[in-house]
Amino acid sequence: MKKVLKLTLAVVCVMFSTSLFAQKMGRINTQEIILSMNEYKEAQTQMESYQKELSAQAETIQVEYNTKLQEYQKNFDTMTDAVKQLKEKELTDLQTRFQEFQQMAQQDLQKKYSDLMAPIEKKAIEAINEVSKAGGYAVVFDMSAGPIIYFDEASVIDISGDVKTKLGVSATATPAAAPAQ
Repeated sequence: MKKVLKLTLAVVCVMFSTSLFAQKMGRINTQEIILSMNEYKEAQTQMESYQKELSAQAETIQVEYNTKLQEYQKNFDTMTDAVKQLKEKELTDLQTRFQEFQQMAQQDLQKKYSDLMAPIEKKAIEAINEVSKAGGYAVVFDMSAGPIIYFDEASVIDISGDVKTKLGVSATATPAAAPAQ
């Protein structure tokens, strides 16, 4: 009985150890996948439009400041001290308003980018998970996520093509450049 138990245990250990080494591992570049998605291209267009809109608003404030500054400089000699102080305060307030607008616009741009990218990233991750599960991969490394110092390329399968197919993206599509933030 002990021999049968030992033999069974040895067989189980051998099977377990070979199954560990037989696990499939994959790799993917999530950033490349996202950049090739149509949704990303649409989001990039929306970001450019939003950025132009904010720039136009900033330009309006800047033009107003420049106009008032020129008026102040032109009429400086004829203004009373009280009017000068009032105009200087007005110019200072406009400058402050412009700086605050720039800060808020930058925050708004970052929020808009995050809001647009969240569903795109979610869709990509879901497709990666589905392809990984269907392909029987135990581990999938994201090559864009951080430093992977070494991996044996022959033992890690690139699943990017399968994920792109799942997302309806051309497997040969070249990714667009990410917008500067």
